[in-house]
Amino acid sequence: MTRLLAHLLKWQKQPGRRGASWQITIRNQRRGIARRLKETPSLRPKLAESDWWVGVWDDATAQAAEETGLSDFPDICPWDASEVLNQEWLPE
Repeated sequence: MTRLLAHLLKWQKQPGRRGASWQITIRNQRRGIARRLKETPSLRPKLAESDWWVGVWDDATAQAAEETGLSDFPDICPWDASEVLNQEWLPE
């Protein structure tokens, strides 16, 4: 989830750098998460835990900052789990 969120942040904050490799990473991360949730349904409740999201978001913003040099990310994730995991959705 950290990698997915970091790539969604990069997608949103760096529109001029959007490319096929980012789309592939986003798609693959979503597929991997969906597969894990199907294999281990007991993980699904984590998606509703605010403490879990805080930790994942902190890791994602740190990763995105390291990869982009940017630091102006929101303090909390602006997207809900259904958006993040939706294969068709990308932040603008």
